[in-house]
Amino acid sequence: MIKHVLDLSRRGRGAKGAGERVASAPPKRRFAAKAPKSEKPAPRAKVSRGAKLPFARFSLKDQVYLAKRLAYLITAGVSVVESLHILRDQAAGRGQKKVLDQIARDVSSGQALSKSFAKFPKLFGDFGIHIIKVGESSGTLSQNLAYLASELTKKHALRRKVVGTLVYPAFITVATLAVTVVLTVYIFPKIMPIFTSLNVPLPWTTRSLIWLSAFLEHWGLAVIGGLVALGVAVVALRARLSRVRYALDWLLIKLPVAGNLAQAYNLANFCRTLALLLKSGVRLSEGLQVTAETTKNVVYREAYFAFAQAALRGEPTSRGIAERHDIFPSMLSHMVAIGETTGNLVSTLEYLSDLYENDVDEMTKGLSSAIEPILMVVMGLVVGLIAVSVITPIYEITQHLNPHGG
Repeated sequence: MIKHVLDLSRRGRGAKGAGERVASAPPKRRFAAKAPKSEKPAPRAKVSRGAKLPFARFSLKDQVYLAKRLAYLITAGVSVVESLHILRDQAAGRGQKKVLDQIARDVSSGQALSKSFAKFPKLFGDFGIHIIKVGESSGTLSQNLAYLASELTKKHALRRKVVGTLVYPAFITVATLAVTVVLTVYIFPKIMPIFTSLNVPLPWTTRSLIWLSAFLEHWGLAVIGGLVALGVAVVALRARLSRVRYALDWLLIKLPVAGNLAQAYNLANFCRTLALLLKSGVRLSEGLQVTAETTKNVVYREAYFAFAQAALRGEPTSRGIAERHDIFPSMLSHMVAIGETTGNLVSTLEYLSDLYENDVDEMTKGLSSAIEPILMVVMGLVVGLIAVSVITPIYEITQHLNPHGG
């Protein structure tokens, strides 16, 4: 593979020029010295109004592939520009090819790789752009790209665990609702005239099912429309009103079972992201700021921004974590304090990220094992109740037709 890559680089798709200087030139000064002293993100690369940038969707798996292959090619001695051309040729869709081609043109014209990636913020986000920028400044671009690929791989695995836990309960819930609607709206109305035509007292289960069937037949579409409208309204309010978003995110981490999972998930991402940024040479204040920008939960995001401001004032992060004991466990503040005191904050955060990832793994397995039997029992009760509502009147009708039988 390395021979093949080196052969491609010798064919001369362009001089090593600016692209190679990005990967290997010694830095004039550390990036840490240029950290902004505010919680506003660093300004993105400006694009002229007439220029139209290509658009493409890079999934998390595509991002891992891109970062890992780019790190491998640069380590093998291939220039950044040539590496981007190779990855462009291997890209799956036309949109991805256009994006990588644009980045390659920018780098070949002397632009920094991080600045080129900043034109496409949805590719790696602020987190990946900072990692690449630090790698360019410190001369460790390939190493930082490998760190980025490892981080994205772990994030992808963690997300799959959480989503995988929710897939089966969601499927069982939808199946139960579908069976209930089919039986009450389509099957039961066809045999209901038999019950109503006979002057036979019906059990309460059958009367309830008749009422439910009539309600869904007349108001079912209105109920579905109302639920859809409510969902759209909640999503819209969450997107526009910060108070609604904060309240919903706060409610999520305070739920009895799902709250513990959400808290462990956010803490694992916090520790792992901050550890990687610090390992890459980012200052603590800027690392906290970037971590906040990449966090989706607003409650934790505001806390991380507050930690970044405190770090600029010289205050320890462990103190801020301890003050927010409502969303951070005490063990986290104690461990971070030890890491700050001993100078091993990166190792401490890496240990904590592994710890919380294991907690997420155990919670997802336990939650799935606990939910499955409950959902099966609920589904059985619903279907059984409908079956009893149908069978009981039939049995009573046969008893009235043959009162001396048996």
